[in-house]
Amino acid sequence: MTFEDYPDAELMMFDLADLLASELSMALRQNDAVSFCVPGGTTPGPIFDVLSGVKLDWDRVTVLPSDERWVPESHERSNARLIRQRLLTGRAANARFLPLYADAPEPEAVLDRLAAEIEPLLPLNVLLLGMGADMHTASLFPGADGLAEALDDDAPLLVPIRAPGAGETRVTLSARVLADAMSCHVVITGAEKRKALERAQDLSADEAPILSVLANATVHWAP
Repeated sequence: MTFEDYPDAELMMFDLADLLASELSMALRQNDAVSFCVPGGTTPGPIFDVLSGVKLDWDRVTVLPSDERWVPESHERSNARLIRQRLLTGRAANARFLPLYADAPEPEAVLDRLAAEIEPLLPLNVLLLGMGADMHTASLFPGADGLAEALDDDAPLLVPIRAPGAGETRVTLSARVLADAMSCHVVITGAEKRKALERAQDLSADEAPILSVLANATVHWAP
């Protein structure tokens, strides 16, 4: 793990957006098409705002969420909705978007179809993740039903997750898919999350799922 400490969140968001744009540009020089995997939630919003205006060959970029609540895109808690509103606008509107939700009562009914669309994109070229104060990342929640499968070395690409603190049923890229990304960045803010990251070092991945992606990740933190 590499740890980058910034004096304030605004500077971090701009610097990280610039770094992600640079990595996407480099990947596009080396590949006909690239994948860019991003989180939901409010933290990455300012990063998306900057990236959406960057001049790239966005038509060769496929954007996908790291995880998704099992709700339609019209739902206010949909990660896809946030990504479309904050990232897939401006110049980045030309990117292809690959959702992790399909119209089915439960994710199990369509996971194979969704995974088949993701497989050609692997390994992920550029991955951005967040982390909760409970040390979850993507939808890898401590104590969740489905976590053991998602952390397994032979896990499928996508795993359904159900946890009391997660609200809706979720679907997440498994830990092995996240950990295999060519470039991985984790963005966190605030003293609480920094303490959680430090605490995670003495725990297992079952207790602190963020550990499953940290080996090759750069963590970006600001107060």
